[in-house]
Amino acid sequence: MARPASLIGLNHAVSPPLTDDPRYTAAEIPPNVLVYLTELAASRGIACDDWFAGLGLDRRQLSDPTLRVSYRQASMVVRRALQAIGEPGLGLSVGRTETLGSFGLLGLAMMTARTFGEAMGVGIEYHKVCGSLLDVTFEVVNERQVAVVAWPRFSDAALLPFLCEELFASSLAIARQLLGASFNPARLELSYPQPAYRQAYADLFQCEVQFGMPLNRVLVDVQWLGQELPGHNPLTARQALALCMQQRPSGSSVHQEIVAAVERLLRGQLRQPPKLHDVARTLNLSERSLRRKLAESGRIFREIHDRVRAERALQLLQGGNLSVAEIGSEVGFSDPREFRRAFKRWTGMAPQEARRAAA
Repeated sequence: MARPASLIGLNHAVSPPLTDDPRYTAAEIPPNVLVYLTELAASRGIACDDWFAGLGLDRRQLSDPTLRVSYRQASMVVRRALQAIGEPGLGLSVGRTETLGSFGLLGLAMMTARTFGEAMGVGIEYHKVCGSLLDVTFEVVNERQVAVVAWPRFSDAALLPFLCEELFASSLAIARQLLGASFNPARLELSYPQPAYRQAYADLFQCEVQFGMPLNRVLVDVQWLGQELPGHNPLTARQALALCMQQRPSGSSVHQEIVAAVERLLRGQLRQPPKLHDVARTLNLSERSLRRKLAESGRIFREIHDRVRAERALQLLQGGNLSVAEIGSEVGFSDPREFRRAFKRWTGMAPQEARRAAA
């Protein structure tokens, strides 16, 4: 079996990301975010050709609708753009200007959905079609609220604020296009420390904004979900969804998709993680079949579980608000000493060392 990919290099997970992960170099991401950044740079007279140096990319290629880039390529361009533009809250500036048209076929599928809840579900299911660099899931918070949750694919503290800003600001812009300017989320929660430009968040989202939280998520009152959309067209919605399905990243094999499904399940239940047989049952597989599929991808269940816990722990340590014991509890450890030992095994450093490195 290949050497497990998930834990190699975790001692460098604060910076740079986990570059040994095959997802890091899989060219399956539409370059939408890069297009927005280069257009913004052009409007301000900022040269950006050198953002693509050494990446096997050319700025002119961004106009090719078939172009797909890897997370490595996209994140490096974003990193260079942040340095060149030098604007605090750049993700807010980029995201707030996006429209349903910016989302292409996904925007059309959302616009022609029956209700806002259906549009929201479509946007979450097919978020990768529009080049998202975060993973997005849906969460029922309580009987009054639901949430869109953003998960970093890699522990990359330097890029997380930009990525969250762009995602949540663009989602807000789309929601207001669908529902009208009166729409406001109930609350925005972000895992990273409060920036100096906090007021820009409050001005844009018009709701309570909390930093240093366990999750990156925006909460929405359930009353909005049933609101019917004026652009509803059943035929167009089905056609747009079919095209979105075709455009969904297909570079991953079936077995890699199984790995991603296992990661999603574990991520959602870190406090009380399911056993292998529970995960297999949820995926409509036998335990033996799941083991085989993971083995064929060069992965094992425990290694995937450890990676997910390590990435989440690093994210919470970078947020800075929770104690080490509380973070251990968040990732399924009742004994802080066990968590410290496990974290050292995963990353090669103690939790407090990781926190200082992130700071």
